[in-house]
Amino acid sequence: MDSETEFELPQIYRHHVFACNTQRPPTHPHGSCGASGAQALWDRMSKAIEAQGLNDIGFTMAGCLGYCNSGPLMVVYPDGIWYRATTPEDVDEILESHLKRGKRVDRLVMVLKRS
Repeated sequence: MDSETEFELPQIYRHHVFACNTQRPPTHPHGSCGASGAQALWDRMSKAIEAQGLNDIGFTMAGCLGYCNSGPLMVVYPDGIWYRATTPEDVDEILESHLKRGKRVDRLVMVLKRS
């Protein structure tokens, strides 16, 4: 495709969430989102999105997002906001506030830096 060609890219999702579900042994030095209870949290979010018919929100369980000791982590695009959700209530708040109303949940935001 010619880089000079103009075309419109369809926006499939208003928000697309990638949630780490990597599972390492609890004693692994890097930790993991899976060992921190991610599966139950992501199942909750996925089921809520489906039950509420939120077709403009994509949810993808992903492999390692690179910040293993900080998890469970998710990142919301196109905003590029990283969240650490540790309770079912955190997941519910992210869904209701950020994903449905566009209001960032500051208390759950993670500011991550590459070493």
